[in-house]
Amino acid sequence: MTKTISSQELRNWLLDDEELALLDVREEGVFGADGHLLFAVCLPMSRLELDVLALVPRKSVRMVLCDGGDGLAQQAAVKLEGWDYSNVSVLDGGVPAWEAAGNVVFRGVNVPSKAFGEFVEIESDTPNVSAEELKGMMDRDENMIVLDSRPWVEYRRMNIPTGIDCPGAELAYRIHDLVDDPEKTVVVNCAGRTRSIIGAQSLINAGITNKVMALRNGTMGWALAGFDLETGSDRNFLPVSDDGLKDALECASRVANRFGVQTIDMATLANMQNETESRSLYVLDVRNPDEYAAGHLPGSLSAPGGQLVQATDKWAGTLRSRLVLIDDNGVRATMTASWLIQMGWQNVYVLSGGLEGAELETGSQQAPMVPVERAEIAAVSPEALSDEISAGTMVVIDFATSLEYKAGHIPGAWWAVRSRLSDSLATIPGDSTLVFTSPDGLLAAYAASDASELTDRPFRILDGGTAAWRQMGLPESQGFENMADQNNDIQYKAYDHDENIEFHMQEYLSWETGLVEQIERDGTARFKHFPN
Repeated sequence: MTKTISSQELRNWLLDDEELALLDVREEGVFGADGHLLFAVCLPMSRLELDVLALVPRKSVRMVLCDGGDGLAQQAAVKLEGWDYSNVSVLDGGVPAWEAAGNVVFRGVNVPSKAFGEFVEIESDTPNVSAEELKGMMDRDENMIVLDSRPWVEYRRMNIPTGIDCPGAELAYRIHDLVDDPEKTVVVNCAGRTRSIIGAQSLINAGITNKVMALRNGTMGWALAGFDLETGSDRNFLPVSDDGLKDALECASRVANRFGVQTIDMATLANMQNETESRSLYVLDVRNPDEYAAGHLPGSLSAPGGQLVQATDKWAGTLRSRLVLIDDNGVRATMTASWLIQMGWQNVYVLSGGLEGAELETGSQQAPMVPVERAEIAAVSPEALSDEISAGTMVVIDFATSLEYKAGHIPGAWWAVRSRLSDSLATIPGDSTLVFTSPDGLLAAYAASDASELTDRPFRILDGGTAAWRQMGLPESQGFENMADQNNDIQYKAYDHDENIEFHMQEYLSWETGLVEQIERDGTARFKHFPN
């Protein structure tokens, strides 16, 4: 059995200066609803093979696994030690024991980043405007612009009327081409609070002379005020002009000096890459995903700057590790680094010169994964599966997220969570052949590798996953029709609920504004405020 660590010893580790990977292996929905340690990174048991190598690249790092006190962490430890992670401990008694010892438990996801946004608003006194005030400004046709600091997909889902999409790290980079009038008021919004605050304060820190404000409570606040949102909008930024880049570089220089942003050259990065047996290293490209796909440094991962600040635990699973940020000219990397430094990350660097002169790879991100033995798992084609379903000889189990399943799945498919597959199999009637699928087939293949120890029923995987089924134009169903498990696999956003959306919005906003008090009681955060 893997060694255990007490709550007190873990707290001491959180307060020291050594690297620490603190992972909670429960499903995200359980992690968020039942509560977790502040700096615990949610790495569900279901996705261990898919995500751990990118989240925790150094296998000798101190690693502590958390669960709900139900033994799941010990199961994960066995797997991790089998993949040569050599310094694994399990929190004795899990999160319940941590709380019983008098420590604070946090609900929700991406809590350090969310709490940091609230900290910034308080410490920097970030100006804000209510939905009602903004609507009045619009009705009076005041000289103003609304910039939406979320990624394109989120913006397209719903946005403030007139808003232009300009994700967080792009703001200081592109503001000079978006706003050429020093008298124009700039309002930055997101869906809730964090990215509005960080986006607005980014422009203020960069020295923008315009009046800048965050939209209080974002699109949620707008909707709660009774105002209509737009959907499917396509207003986007244009390429940066030469003059705009010159101004942006001056802004970045100002920010680098104030917050102590360090730069390294390519040779230093190479040295860091040679030291990854003793120091954890994350090389993160903070540009837009399309720019990353067009050409990026080998070994770097796509982490758009605004999202990296919003959800740092999605990319960096090791506290006190080295973070090297990359872009093409330093503006976005510098702005992102300034925020990570304020969050308490001590070893953040910007690659000077960006990608100039480097040999680049193209294509979308290919994160490392623990391999699965596909050769031993029989596959069925979409066409053959369609015939077998019609004949009643095969039944599908879908390992998509519950929201993906709800949006569209193979007719008759059951929905299940990989880490709880044993319980789900007991609820699926019949003795016909099981066919496992997931959006791209990857998670289904891992689930199939578990299945031989869980069932005597024959099983297959769908070749190419549900994406291949769709490509053939085969029919789909929607909704939660065959649920073999509780849909607490992921954290639902307010807009993801079918009912009581306003209640969920209010609940979320109240949760977020209450985080600062919890952070103060917890005492393990290292947020910093830099006076002007």
